[in-house]
Amino acid sequence: MAEAFTVHDHAARIAAFLDRRPRTLVLTGAGLSTASGIPDYRDRDGTRRGKPPIHGPDFRKSEAVQRRYWARSMIGWPVLAQARPTQNVDGLHGQAGSHGVLELHGNIHTVVCLDCSALFPRAFVQGQLEDFNPHMAGANATPLPDGDASVEPTELARFRLPFCTCCGGTLMPHVVFFGDNVPPARTAIALEQMERADALLVVGSSLMVYSGFRFCRMAQAAGKPMAAINLGRTRADELLDIKIEESAERVLPLALELLTRGAGPS
Repeated sequence: MAEAFTVHDHAARIAAFLDRRPRTLVLTGAGLSTASGIPDYRDRDGTRRGKPPIHGPDFRKSEAVQRRYWARSMIGWPVLAQARPTQNVDGLHGQAGSHGVLELHGNIHTVVCLDCSALFPRAFVQGQLEDFNPHMAGANATPLPDGDASVEPTELARFRLPFCTCCGGTLMPHVVFFGDNVPPARTAIALEQMERADALLVVGSSLMVYSGFRFCRMAQAAGKPMAAINLGRTRADELLDIKIEESAERVLPLALELLTRGAGPS
């Protein structure tokens, strides 16, 4: 029979792991956002929930896809904008006061013009969306992981798109969509951080997307220990030295308390 561990046991293992390796690289995913009211992407088996994601190339070439994205984003944005700032992704790491955060997939709080590269705060674009689409006011929102929501198709026919106030061009969230690649410069920084690290800690990620899993492969090749806190399986389960199937918001505060007091047992 498998040994049963308490949340305190899990926290002690993570505290000891971090105490012995002060230069641990922490890779976080959507599972770290759930305590802030933002759903994650996958079930415990790592299978993606819901409808297929919008792909970057489709967004750029199709006004219909842009309309669907921005309509859903307009309705879902208030949920993300008001989320409680815990240790999180989608800009919430910064709100929580975390330092040294590299957002591999960008930040949904920033919007970029595809024509002139001008950047805008997402809150500014929300003002445009609400001014252009008063018929969407008060629409019921079912929050989705990327800060958007489920919207009835009938609402899309008369939906007006936001536009760049510098050149009138097409706006797109400043994030890495499915089908796109992480910018090379950003990848280079992340890989350099992994080279300098003593170990890797994964929190709230199934690692099904290669842009995250590659760090586990890199740590394995360098003989660096790996730990993960995730509800459900990860792509790297066979590579991990420590695997904790528990929610991050239960384990990490206790681990921090133990580290502050002097770390947990080995």
